[in-house]
Amino acid sequence: MVRFGIEFVPRDVYWRTVYYTIEAEKAGFNYVWITDHYNNRNVYVTLTLIANYTDRIKLGPGVTNPYVCSPVFTATAVASLAEIAPGRVVCGIGAGDKVTLTMIGLTWRKPLAHVRECVQAIRTLTAGEVLNLDGKAFKIKGARLSYKPPSEVPVYIGAQGPAMLRLAGEIGDGVLVNASHPKDLELAVSRIKEGVSRAGRSLEALDIGAYTSFSIAEDESKAVKAVIPVVAFIVGGSPDVVLERHGIDLEKANVIKDALTKAKFGKAFKNVTEDMVEAFSIAGTPKQCIDKIEEVLKTGVTQFVVGSPIGPNVLKAIKMIGEKIIPVF
Repeated sequence: MVRFGIEFVPRDVYWRTVYYTIEAEKAGFNYVWITDHYNNRNVYVTLTLIANYTDRIKLGPGVTNPYVCSPVFTATAVASLAEIAPGRVVCGIGAGDKVTLTMIGLTWRKPLAHVRECVQAIRTLTAGEVLNLDGKAFKIKGARLSYKPPSEVPVYIGAQGPAMLRLAGEIGDGVLVNASHPKDLELAVSRIKEGVSRAGRSLEALDIGAYTSFSIAEDESKAVKAVIPVVAFIVGGSPDVVLERHGIDLEKANVIKDALTKAKFGKAFKNVTEDMVEAFSIAGTPKQCIDKIEEVLKTGVTQFVVGSPIGPNVLKAIKMIGEKIIPVF
């Protein structure tokens, strides 16, 4: 049985994100993932409010990283959340965005070591155990929380590159893959399986999430229009090998990349093509979205995450997914 997740970026005033999550819980979503970027509302403040106003939906950062915050701080934060919402807290960890980290004076290095050791630290500390870590990324001696949360905190790894996908398969409780197209997800799942095999684990123990760029509306053109800015940024950040996989014209992609670096957003958005929308998002009417989700699920994905922009009208989109999409699955 597929699980449904939803992602919110806490750009808006706090009550709006909380309200959207309340509606998502009513609509039947199983998970809510709150993104963690320094320029938005704090992820843990937002999650705490969500925990207080919801009853069932699982919640967590999706994803935080081990550079901005020490894994000890992250462990403390999710352990505290688990006291507020026992059995409902999950933690998404990724390597972070190199450009953003550089912007705030942090060095992006040894991402695999940082993620591996961060997962170890979170698991050890939230289990109430003493953490002694003499790693490649962290040196921690004798750390221990003064309390133990009432429930475990599953750790999901945000992964895109081959090595990180293998690591996620090796040590993660779940994986969050930033992709919307079956081609990308098939490749990602095959690499996750390599990690699972390397660790001698069972694939069934892993929750594999497709973290999609999603937009739904009764009018297909409105759904597509809403997703174009997100697709432009995905194209702008995609390596040539990914663009070529989908037959994207590299010249057109470079026009978008150049426009984004110069903050010429109108020009960037205007150059987004139909094949780019098809490759990097799921957008359309309820029927079109159902058909595309079915193809995604054939790849081995077990959690379908509805990501930004969700739809031209977020509240209507949440209700539409609850009424017309989730019941089908």
